[in-house]
Amino acid sequence: MVELIRTNEPVFISWLLARLSDEDISAVVLDAHASVMDGSISAIPRRIMVAKEDLWRAKYILAEAEELNG
Repeated sequence: MVELIRTNEPVFISWLLARLSDEDISAVVLDAHASVMDGSISAIPRRIMVAKEDLWRAKYILAEAEELNG
């Protein structure tokens, strides 16, 4: 697995996981429990990991998110 992105934004993580799933891309969220333990300061970003062979398709979905957010 390779890192796709690090973020502290739970809504974005939820959206991204749904979009990846729509494209049959398996993803794993690392550090979710660690970021909960730090309270609300968001010191530890969550890492979204995908299989190496799915990375280019996952990056395309990230580009789509950037277009949507303008």
